[in-house]
Amino acid sequence: MRAVPIRLLCAAAWMPLACLAAPQGASPAQPPAQPAAQSPAPAKSDQADQADQAAQPAIDPDAMSALGAMGAYLRTLSAFEVVGRATTETVMDDGMKLQFDSTANLKVRRPDRLRVDMASDRKQRQLFYDGKTLTIYGQRINYYATVPAPPTLRETVDTLGKKYGIELPLADLFYWGTEQAPVSDIRAAHYIGPATVGSLKADHYAFRQEGVDWQVWIQTGKTPLPLKLAITASGQPGAPTHTSWLRWNIAPRFTDATFVFRPPPGALKIALQTADGKVASIK
Repeated sequence: MRAVPIRLLCAAAWMPLACLAAPQGASPAQPPAQPAAQSPAPAKSDQADQADQAAQPAIDPDAMSALGAMGAYLRTLSAFEVVGRATTETVMDDGMKLQFDSTANLKVRRPDRLRVDMASDRKQRQLFYDGKTLTIYGQRINYYATVPAPPTLRETVDTLGKKYGIELPLADLFYWGTEQAPVSDIRAAHYIGPATVGSLKADHYAFRQEGVDWQVWIQTGKTPLPLKLAITASGQPGAPTHTSWLRWNIAPRFTDATFVFRPPPGALKIALQTADGKVASIK
């Protein structure tokens, strides 16, 4: 299943993390079962609250409208820079949860320019798209690969995922509100209430799809930008959660040089493998 407006964030939290296996050992002894206490009958006010909740629709049209307005606004931005700070949970074999942090900085100029700088404790990667070629550079290993690219951002993002198995950080920014993010997959949508993300006022919404619960905090006012995202893989053992905080610049100043890769001294050019293990052509 494709998690529709969260195709990347549910996948691998921007950057692949090493798999961690739990130490082998006996499971802890379970305490003896206690007899269940009889729950008191709900008070009348509780019954009224339950009736109100039951009467609420599974999909709040206002929540769906807010999601659409956010997507429409994002598509109006001809250029933007967004810095994402993320925390991702990994569930070990024994159920213990670990957290890993990462950052991603996207510089975008539509229709055909993109630069991505990604970093975690384990990896650093840069991606450059200049409208003609796509280059991926590993800073720590000083290797890079360059391949011909489609003429638009949308096509390039698609090619990265389908041909090379590479998901961009915050790739949803290129899909929200389009036919590639069909709302038909959403099974529940709710407005949770007003919130604050950093110093900015926001509205908090929650959505459910098959195997995925996700939340978005959308800035209030004339710039409905996503300020925070939280995605829980409810269909996976331990239900790990990925949370990201976004900081926006919607009036950046870029030059063409921003999106051009220049190999540093000693950098080694290598081939880029496709998702099926074949070697892509190198330009």
